[in-house]
Amino acid sequence: MKLNIFIASLIFSIILWGSISLSDEYYAIIKVTPKLINFPKGYTSGTELPDKVSIRVKGKGWRLVTVNLSSDTEYLISVGDDSGKQLIDVYNNLSNNRWIQSDLELIDISPDTISVMVEKIISKKVPVIANLNIDYREGFGLAVPVIQNIDSVVVSGPRSKIRKLKDIETEELKLTGVDNKIVTELNLPNLSGFKYNTDKIEVNLDVQKIVEKQFDDIEVEVLDVPPDREVVLLPNKISCSIRGGIQVLGKLSGDQFKSFVFYNEVVKDTLGSIAPNVEIPANTKFLFIKPERLRYIIKTF
Repeated sequence: MKLNIFIASLIFSIILWGSISLSDEYYAIIKVTPKLINFPKGYTSGTELPDKVSIRVKGKGWRLVTVNLSSDTEYLISVGDDSGKQLIDVYNNLSNNRWIQSDLELIDISPDTISVMVEKIISKKVPVIANLNIDYREGFGLAVPVIQNIDSVVVSGPRSKIRKLKDIETEELKLTGVDNKIVTELNLPNLSGFKYNTDKIEVNLDVQKIVEKQFDDIEVEVLDVPPDREVVLLPNKISCSIRGGIQVLGKLSGDQFKSFVFYNEVVKDTLGSIAPNVEIPANTKFLFIKPERLRYIIKTF
């Protein structure tokens, strides 16, 4: 019981002390995010503003605590009716920020001026690139190229920057130890003065265990043989080893491979054997064929 009384007394004392202390006036530096407003119709600015504006103020302790706890406080800066390069006096925008004037005394603002370029808004359709930083679990990898639900976006923004824009890259997706399929959304970057017809894209990463597999008895054709000639290959079949996702390879068969040599290549050969060309299925990686070279016999009719 005595302990409860002691704790209650301690809490009351702290509250009383805090109340008295916060009633006094203090100096403080408040850091807020600058935001441009009141553009002429059809205009914007791609100028990178300072991350924060530092405002030194004097006020009651409780008021300073309230402002500092407000993480979304912004300092609004009016652009006005002019276009082109402007040097804006930050002090002249106090009327846009009533929270300072209400019960706080302004001492200083830094920076006190901001240079911005106000330009006409134009739009352009550009490719969107998924910014991926993926570390796969050992033995795993992408089985097929990354699939995006949107491959391009319409970007609107300041004319000088939009004209130079060739593509837009999403915010980075960083993952480690990935060993299964992932479907996720990536946000487009928040660039000053830029707007998009969509704010995000969806990406599909088909991650599978990467394995090797050999396909046998792939017949080798001889192409472009003249009507009075016949080329006999020895042997006329090969085996081909490839690497890819386990589910991808599991759906393949030997008839999805194509192997061939051209008659011209046979005629020009000086070694007595020729290396066949091989076309493998999509989303696989060629490793080797057996045998690597084929002997041949040319018959004339």
